[in-house]
Amino acid sequence: TLNEQIRAHPIDICFAGIGENGHLAFNDPPADFDTEIPYIVVDLDEDCRKQQMGEGWFPTIGDVPRQAISMGIRQIYKSKTIILTVPDDRKAQAVKGTLEGQVSNLVPASILQNHDDTSIYLDAESASLLGGD
Repeated sequence: TLNEQIRAHPIDICFAGIGENGHLAFNDPPADFDTEIPYIVVDLDEDCRKQQMGEGWFPTIGDVPRQAISMGIRQIYKSKTIILTVPDDRKAQAVKGTLEGQVSNLVPASILQNHDDTSIYLDAESASLLGGD
């Protein structure tokens, strides 16, 4: 299967995003940190679908798919390098939880605190709630 082929080849670099609710690449809270399946089909809840429309990816809520294909949390974590871009003040609370909160499946992106090579690119708005130390 495709998932077996993917498991056999490590990923060098993963580009992903953090959602307003702290999701990591559509892995919504509470995320399954234990699944071994590399790629999963995820259901997009109403808030996530509104976020996709609000970011300009789709013209209307009706155009936003109800499901997406994503890498599972473990598969993302296995990547040698992870790069995230997280713009906008709507994501400031998620950024704070990701970087300053405890690692928790309720803030899926927080698991990246323990990854050896993760870079997170923020703008002033998304970084606005960080402690600054």
